[in-house]
Amino acid sequence: MARSKPMTLAVAAVAVIVVVASAVAYARSDTDQYVTELDQALTEPSVPNVVIRCGTNEDRHLNADNPVVSPGIPFGAHHTHEYVGNKSADAQSTNVSLAAAATTCEKDDQSTYYWPVLRLTDGAGPDAHAEGGGVHGNVGEVLKPKSVEIRYEASPVSTVLPMPRFLRMITGDPSAFTNNYGPKVRAQWGCSDKPGRYTTKYPLCGSATTLRGYDFASCWDGNNTDSASHRTHVVFPLAGGACPPRTFPIPRLRVTVGYDVPEGRPFAIDSFPEELRDPATDHAMFINVMPDALMKELVGHLNSAR
Repeated sequence: MARSKPMTLAVAAVAVIVVVASAVAYARSDTDQYVTELDQALTEPSVPNVVIRCGTNEDRHLNADNPVVSPGIPFGAHHTHEYVGNKSADAQSTNVSLAAAATTCEKDDQSTYYWPVLRLTDGAGPDAHAEGGGVHGNVGEVLKPKSVEIRYEASPVSTVLPMPRFLRMITGDPSAFTNNYGPKVRAQWGCSDKPGRYTTKYPLCGSATTLRGYDFASCWDGNNTDSASHRTHVVFPLAGGACPPRTFPIPRLRVTVGYDVPEGRPFAIDSFPEELRDPATDHAMFINVMPDALMKELVGHLNSAR
């Protein structure tokens, strides 16, 4: 279990994507998925936030399971996920097992936060013949994250309610390519030297850190910790930040992962085989296993700092 440290209260930005004109026309090919232009911008109204430190998966907790979308099905993800937080998260996880497990997060946050691994694709990895790896078309050396930030943000227009324990969420579209890049796409790729700029393509950041951002929905239906689609029980706010009717604002989770990608080497995320490792398929999952007292403390910080 990670050693407990005080939560960090700071002022940060609510990230609202505003697409600006791109001068690049993208064809569907491996080489055209890598770009130097970051063609989306973020507007950033300031709101209070709390950062939970969970490390960078130093213990290398990896598996091809998905306890949110495919519970009970080993290798159900058909690609490999990287985890921080709950040390036990896998296909067999239950609320009881998650609540009994150790965690890499401070303040005994037993939540699990996870996303597809990033690989260098010009060589073989140790799972070249394994489920989730080469068996499903995901080859290459898995890159370890340089940084992972878990941040909870206040609503820009109201106070927030506590998340219910064992709330499950997914953000992004793991089938973006076969879905023809529909409205569920939320991939945010960026470079540390170009703050506020993003793309749904793989960015060529040179010596700068390559960033992946995941924004989760923050308007809860008030009743359910999951839904059949894993999406309808928590939805995104309307323009301006207010929640739709019959939903209630909860803390907005944003996860940002950084990588030192060797300059000039090709890289790609894991995906379903039919998604061809398309960068727009980037996505992340979350199960809230914070103790109720910690969630209450977090919400108190967010609301009192408004």
